[in-house]
Amino acid sequence: MIRGEKVGLRTRQDSDVPVFQTELYEDVVMRSRSDSLPWRPLPPQAPESPSAAAAPSDATAYFSVVELESQKLAGEALLWGIDTHNRSAHLGMSLLPAFRGRGLAGDVVRVLCEYGFAVRGLHRLQVETLADNTPMIATATRAGFTVEGTLRRSAWVYGAFVDVVVLGLLAEEWAP
Repeated sequence: MIRGEKVGLRTRQDSDVPVFQTELYEDVVMRSRSDSLPWRPLPPQAPESPSAAAAPSDATAYFSVVELESQKLAGEALLWGIDTHNRSAHLGMSLLPAFRGRGLAGDVVRVLCEYGFAVRGLHRLQVETLADNTPMIATATRAGFTVEGTLRRSAWVYGAFVDVVVLGLLAEEWAP
């Protein structure tokens, strides 16, 4: 487990899958806002289900987020699109509803940065989020990310095109 101040990131376990399926994946509106793929009705055991425990991959590192104080499952986090040649990756996370607004997101971002920069030796991490997701934009900027631009109406989200904000952080800008 990689530990921050409030959260730890550990390997996703089979027991996490039903929780992610019910609390994150089955919330169609929220899932539509957090995934670039269209929502489809998938059972948790389907190999393509994003809730399923994933096989190890060089391109994606899946984690379960655990609140250290309670030792309870608090959400999921990942580095995806890991490019070993350019030493870059994208950062993503989703907290379970009961753990949102409790100050955990910033710690998740910091621990993901530690994993990406210190463990994997990456040079650049990137966040893409919907322009109206002000909590994520604020969390990323507090962690040192810089807003690099806006992709106008680039995401189809539940019936409308919306803007996406791109934020980046370079290894030399990271303050562990």
